Amino acid sequence: MLHSRVLHYIDEVARYGSIRAAGARLHVAPSAINRQILLLEEELGEPLFERLPRGMRPTPAGEVLLAHVRRTLQEYREAVTEIRDLQSLPSGEVVIATMTGLASSIVSTATVNFHARHPEVRISIRALSTHEILRAVADSEADLGLGFNVPSSPQLELCWQMDTRLGAVIAPAHPLARLESIPLAQCAAYPLIFADRSMVIHGIIADTFAEAGLKVEPAFHTNSIETMKRLAAAGEAIAFLSRFDMAEDHHNGTLAFRPVRDRAFSNNILSLVRREKHGPGPAALLFAEEIIQTLESVAHPPL
Repeated sequence: MLHSRVLHYIDEVARYGSIRAAGARLHVAPSAINRQILLLEEELGEPLFERLPRGMRPTPAGEVLLAHVRRTLQEYREAVTEIRDLQSLPSGEVVIATMTGLASSIVSTATVNFHARHPEVRISIRALSTHEILRAVADSEADLGLGFNVPSSPQLELCWQMDTRLGAVIAPAHPLARLESIPLAQCAAYPLIFADRSMVIHGIIADTFAEAGLKVEPAFHTNSIETMKRLAAAGEAIAFLSRFDMAEDHHNGTLAFRPVRDRAFSNNILSLVRREKHGPGPAALLFAEEIIQTLESVAHPPL
């Protein structure tokens, strides 16, 4: 009902080359179809079809109009499909296994946005270690896994991946916050917050300082990303995390991220994974898209 029936008349006449065949196809009297085409030709001031002894063929003007008609009908069918999809919104539960820093930043942001559009879907967020994330997804205890340096596995399918280099995470009022990037040696002049030895990033951070010839004694050790961020926000201490660990804090203005200028930290690969076989259902796939969109917005912030 949204579009005039004449669009269907033109399409069918062109497709079958005959008003009679189009009428039979549409269950409309041929005289009614012919009358509508004549009225449209009068309005446009151009013939749309050549009346041949054995049928009808679009004129050049008819071809132009026919292309418009078919685009319009296709767009209408797509709109109808989307509307019908709304009647079967995803429901159920999606379980994502992730790390504490990502749970409070990337995953929480994606969850809020996703829930606004899909309130029937329950999201369960489980904070786990790297190897626990791998096991949870492989054993079907979680639909999705988001973590740093997750080992590859034939049981997992990679949805998204990026090398997310560590940088200095500091309070906005920190003396080094005025710099766009910070030399590693200047960091050594302030209290340092290191991940403890149970975390993969401990080795990344410690090795980088050692390779630079800087002997440092961290003021704080912790296995909690949240504790690192709170310590950094409270004074002049410096933590070393990725942008993705503190995306929400950066958005709220409670922390700043600065790349380290003269010494690159080694790879810190962030991956979103799912089960390779018997993968997640529609709700989990939609949530994965939301996670990826959030990750991309952090990786490539608008100017």
